[in-house]
Amino acid sequence: MARLTRAEMKGKAQTVLGLVDPAELGSTLMHEHLIWNIVPPDKRAEIPPGTVDPHPWWGLLNNTVSDLRNSVQRDRAAASRATADMVAHGGQTVVELTIGGLEPDPEGLAQVARETGAHIVMGSGHYVHDYQDPANHDRSVDSFAKEMVDQVQQGAWGTDVRAGIVGEIGCQWPWTDLEKRVLAGAVIAQQETGGALTIHPARHEDHPWMLVEFLRQEGADMSRTIIDHIDRTIFDDDRLFRLADAGVILEWDLFGQEITYYGHSDIDMPNDGARIKAIRRTIDRGHGAQIVISHDICHTVQMSEHGGHGYGHIHRTVLPRMLQRGFSQVEINQIMVDNPRRLLTFI
Repeated sequence: MARLTRAEMKGKAQTVLGLVDPAELGSTLMHEHLIWNIVPPDKRAEIPPGTVDPHPWWGLLNNTVSDLRNSVQRDRAAASRATADMVAHGGQTVVELTIGGLEPDPEGLAQVARETGAHIVMGSGHYVHDYQDPANHDRSVDSFAKEMVDQVQQGAWGTDVRAGIVGEIGCQWPWTDLEKRVLAGAVIAQQETGGALTIHPARHEDHPWMLVEFLRQEGADMSRTIIDHIDRTIFDDDRLFRLADAGVILEWDLFGQEITYYGHSDIDMPNDGARIKAIRRTIDRGHGAQIVISHDICHTVQMSEHGGHGYGHIHRTVLPRMLQRGFSQVEINQIMVDNPRRLLTFI
């Protein structure tokens, strides 16, 4: 497939089926996984055959029962069923951020898009240090930048399916030199393609601000840079509003995850009501154009066919609750339609 130029992409969004008019995107989930493997690389040989047994559902959801199969979903048909559920409840676009280290399946995403009619925008780049290919340790910033530009303009992961966003670029704690090189390359890719950049921050409340300082130094477009996972990282308004004042996009992307026993760090995970209240405070402070939301589903028991909330949860349950809590339809459209459309439009 011929390489696209920035001029050809300008003013358009890019899905796994090609360039589209951004007006077609509609209501958008900005951070999901449909086909993924988040099992740590050193444990992947231990994954049992078959699919997860959902009967110990509460334990699997709350990290008191371990089953590696809960962390991998490679079934394209299941991904199509899950995406169709989102479409049935009013969603039109999903940003799928399974990238390097998580076993991306670009052709699988294209199949899901064809089968469901949903727009799927694919991510690019690499996840956190511990999931990266050992060969990445010796690569330069320019090498990572070229790879991500190629993934957007030519094709990703050995296919001709093109990415439509840079990221989710992964960071862990402590933040590593390798991750900084990948992120510096991602900023170059943002600059060269005109795409948006989305970042998985480390699980530390001060890391998002460290990202802001790094991004400023590297010349990132802050208005087109998304800080993911606000709901498991930032727990006070001072830090939240400082980020908002810096101009970055704030992503509450764990809707439906109402678990006290979060397995990755010692936090009290907020419920959807707390997320809605934090978003309300942020809008009231004048930052409505800097908010996007999603579910970040990456465990099979979160899928509706296994008893979870599924990809239709925001449209089915959260948005009606926001209306009940005093949000206007204009505000909801800004979060679900206007902000994603602006971010996914190449400039």
